[in-house]
Amino acid sequence: MKADTHPTYFPSAKVVCACGNAFNVGSTVKELHVELCAKCHPFYTGKQKLVDTARRVEKFTEKVAAKAAKAAVGGKKQKTVKRAAMKAAKKAQKKPTRLDETL
Repeated sequence: MKADTHPTYFPSAKVVCACGNAFNVGSTVKELHVELCAKCHPFYTGKQKLVDTARRVEKFTEKVAAKAAKAAVGGKKQKTVKRAAMKAAKKAQKKPTRLDETL
C-alpha cells in the first residue's frame, strides 16, 4: 500500500463564521471560514421569510382542485369498476359451448 495517501486530520479545526461565531469541528483543514452558521442562518434563527415568486403555491392548489374535480366526474377507479361490471355482465350472457361449462 502507498504511504501518506490520506490527508492529515485535525480533530479540533476552527470554523469561523462571517457573523463572528467560532466553533471547533474535525476536518482536514486547520481553519475554515464560512458565510453562514447556525447562529446567523435565517432558518435556525426564525427570521426566514418564504417568498413565492413563481406562484408555486397557487399552481399547486389549482392542480389539486382540478384533480379533485376530474375525480368527481369520473376518475380512473370508476372506469375500472364500470369496465369490470360490463365484463361480468357480458360473461353472464355468454352461452356455454361445451358440456362441462353448463355444470
